[in-house]
Amino acid sequence: MTARQALFVGGSWAEPDGGHYEVIDPATEEAVGWAPEASRDQVLAACAAAREAFGPWSRTPPEERAAVLARAAGIITARLKEYASLARAETGATTGTARAMQVGVAAARFLRYARVEPAEWAIPPQINEAGPMGRAGVLGALAVRQPVGVVTCVTSYNNPWANPAGKIAPALAMGNTVVVKPAPQDPLSVYRMAEALEAAGVPPGVVNVVSGRSTGVGEAAVASPDVDMVSFTGSTAVGQRIAEMCGRDMKRQLMELGGKGAAVVFDDADLGSAVAGIGTTFSFYSGQICTAPTRVLAQRGIYDRLVEQLAAYSGRLKVGDPREPDTVVGPVISAAHRDRVESYIELGRKEGAVVVAGGERPDPPRGFYVAPAVLADCTNDMRVAREEIFGPVVAVLPFDDEEEGVALANDTDYGLIDYVWSGDVARAFRVARRLRAGGVGVNTVGRNMEAPFGGFKRSGVGRDVGSYALHAYSEVQAIVWPG
Repeated sequence: MTARQALFVGGSWAEPDGGHYEVIDPATEEAVGWAPEASRDQVLAACAAAREAFGPWSRTPPEERAAVLARAAGIITARLKEYASLARAETGATTGTARAMQVGVAAARFLRYARVEPAEWAIPPQINEAGPMGRAGVLGALAVRQPVGVVTCVTSYNNPWANPAGKIAPALAMGNTVVVKPAPQDPLSVYRMAEALEAAGVPPGVVNVVSGRSTGVGEAAVASPDVDMVSFTGSTAVGQRIAEMCGRDMKRQLMELGGKGAAVVFDDADLGSAVAGIGTTFSFYSGQICTAPTRVLAQRGIYDRLVEQLAAYSGRLKVGDPREPDTVVGPVISAAHRDRVESYIELGRKEGAVVVAGGERPDPPRGFYVAPAVLADCTNDMRVAREEIFGPVVAVLPFDDEEEGVALANDTDYGLIDYVWSGDVARAFRVARRLRAGGVGVNTVGRNMEAPFGGFKRSGVGRDVGSYALHAYSEVQAIVWPG
């Protein structure tokens, strides 16, 4: 069990004014450790420390900032097993997921932004033959990227390593300073990340971490006059509240919000590949990922076979202790969230859907487990087909032709990641271009980690990942001079 954690503010470890609260292992329902509850004054102090550190850090040569990030990546890699053990205990992720997709991805992200190419910093100079107000002359122009300033990073509970690293690393690479407010369910991993950055030589105030269960902690970190930008990953409802707060002061925003991804499966698709892709993704991390294809739109000619095969696939997924090597699906994050997921499954039944697989509580006597559920005979007006459940539940809907499939896929409040399976590659790409989503997988659920990531509609604002993250954490400045 981890000792009582202190806050990280201005380069020092401080005892929280609000005391501590227990962090619970969702697989065992036992305490993992004690997380600090920051007061509003401590949050504002963290923001002020980040403001004070911004000037010196933004003027630090990029290669020196990169060296700090590279050292942090090395420290995280060296401590991978230790950090992954904590991540598994806090989140309920399987051991393999905690090592590879949480801590491993975090190290890779720090290393990626330690290798920023010159082309990612500036746009090539432009020459304009006409001077201002139509006067003759030659003017040169250079567009450069400047750091935004102080960035509040509000991170999600589903990946307390990769998600914060995806915010902190590009923000620091661009010369910003950060205040990180981790999710209350699993903040201890983020403090370990702060320790790694401290050991890597990050100057005081450049990285600050404040946590708490109270909504006042996050609101103070967003509303502080020292903050210039908010980067948030989480629910659409909370994102809307943050956007309203940011709008009052015209603060920059990067919002990665909810999803209700459609998987459009045509009757000429490789059905085995489609079932495997959908099955692995909607059950990954117990369905607590916004990129999951939780609406499966199957062309009527293969609808029955797809439902049958997806139900069989889901039934083969071992649900249980995430420490066991053959476990595929661990627990959801909390008892309250398990109840929420189960309530949606029951709602689906009441709406007329047929639960053809899963949905029950598996054998483990303790822990917050839900067996992956497949709901057939759904229609697009059902709440289970429209609302983000954020659990291992997939709704399957039939469609007749391409036009109807596209219309159903786009008939949603969300637009993060969609998927298309078809043996006709030209049709698959044609459909992909018509989908109102920030990303589309064609015959794959894989992601390219340099491709932009973000959503349309209520799935978010802005793009990150790869060079796009550097753009997100910067302002473009034009410098003009006589030629």
